[in-house]
Amino acid sequence: MRLTAAFRAFGAALACVALVALSPSASAARAEPSARDWKTIRQVIGDQRAALRKDDAARAFGFASRGLRAQFESAENFMRMVHDGYQPLIDARRVEFLEGAVIDGQVIQPLRLVLADDTVLVALYTMLREDGGRWRIAGCMIAPSTVRST
Repeated sequence: MRLTAAFRAFGAALACVALVALSPSASAARAEPSARDWKTIRQVIGDQRAALRKDDAARAFGFASRGLRAQFESAENFMRMVHDGYQPLIDARRVEFLEGAVIDGQVIQPLRLVLADDTVLVALYTMLREDGGRWRIAGCMIAPSTVRST
């Protein structure tokens, strides 16, 4: 993936993050996650990535927040978006969860992606705790990293 494509995806993801911030259930994400929550968040992201790598659209779509599911309307549309702008999530030869943070009330979980050509990117997942306490992926943006792969 070219970096210009990553920046296009970045712009699209910012729009998704803005929608999440305006959603009525966004206030549920404002509480500081516990250590157990962070573990669950990493599990949700890891499970979605596994589904993406298997091209299991229905399962991958199931990890998305209600807002994202409404935006994309179907698992097929969601997978098309992933393949068009988020292919590094599928192609990464190595991934590493970085320390998550709450930024301006948004729960952000970074994931370092190392591609086959040793390009390093960072996927910044915006997480949302929806009704019932389940963590869902509310958005993701991919950006270049300053870290070099060894």
